[in-house]
Amino acid sequence: MADGSDTTPTADQTAVAGQTPNGLVSGIQSFAAGHGGAKAVIEYVGKRGARIVLVGEDGVWADQFAESTDVARLACAKAGVAVENEWERELMDQMRPGHDLWRSMARRTMAR
Repeated sequence: MADGSDTTPTADQTAVAGQTPNGLVSGIQSFAAGHGGAKAVIEYVGKRGARIVLVGEDGVWADQFAESTDVARLACAKAGVAVENEWERELMDQMRPGHDLWRSMARRTMAR
């Protein structure tokens, strides 16, 4: 990926570690603990930073936002969550959308 989200942290990026919010790390740890472990995919979303999509071993998923892909990658490393470099078929097959997501998608479709 051109944004660098598919690389492992380097010595230069470890300087960003001090900027990793503790709330972000604890949120990732909490999700992983509540769902039997988790994997993450980091997506660059422009000026907003990076979206961390967490997929639990039980199929439940959630997301968190970080100020950059470096911060997101380091937060996942601190939380002990493996980062996938891209959306693999096995990871997508593992995801199970909840009823709230289906309802929100239906509202968006019906509003068009």
